[in-house]
Amino acid sequence: MPHAAVPTVDAASVPATGALLDVREQDEWDAGHVDGALHIPMNEVPARLGELPDEKLYVVCRVGGRSAQVVQYLVAQGREAVNVDGGMYAWEAAGRPMTGTGGAEAFVL
Repeated sequence: MPHAAVPTVDAASVPATGALLDVREQDEWDAGHVDGALHIPMNEVPARLGELPDEKLYVVCRVGGRSAQVVQYLVAQGREAVNVDGGMYAWEAAGRPMTGTGGAEAFVL
């Protein structure tokens, strides 16, 4: 039997003002990320729950696997969270804005 369905949203449907949580590793973040997103690597999320805004969270990783696990965890903690389907690859494909650290051209690592 599959796991309980993880709430998901298409990258194109994430509101521009939505609270985006990027759970990728530092090198992935540096290569290309969403300006204004909160960066907390997946393994640090439980220890850093207090840093999360108290609103619906849009959780993203590279392709959607890690973020789906984080969404399951956050929902179990009573938080409203949705997985960005397809991750940063889908974000990039949808033409959504990204930035690289230090002004470098952004790409998905």
